[in-house]
Amino acid sequence: MLHDRVLVALDKDASERRSASGIVIPATAMLGKRLAWAEVVAAGPTVRQVAVGDRVLFDPEERAEVEVSAHDYILLRERDLHAVAERDEPASDVGLYL
Repeated sequence: MLHDRVLVALDKDASERRSASGIVIPATAMLGKRLAWAEVVAAGPTVRQVAVGDRVLFDPEERAEVEVSAHDYILLRERDLHAVAERDEPASDVGLYL
């Protein structure tokens, strides 16, 4: 990876969504501008805000698709990311004390 580029893989559930009432909405349905979640697979040396394994939110219209080893990925600049999801912390054995 070069400079501030981030290579991400789309979430598997990004293709179809369900409404609150259970209706399946295909990925081809246009519902206005909708951001998408993806997982960071690789990051360039100058990327500061994300690391490999992070989930990031980005605009699907601002992307460059690339195929590596028969897998489809998306190449983004770090500045095109809108949010980084907080990682799930493993449950500790220590309880809460009041």
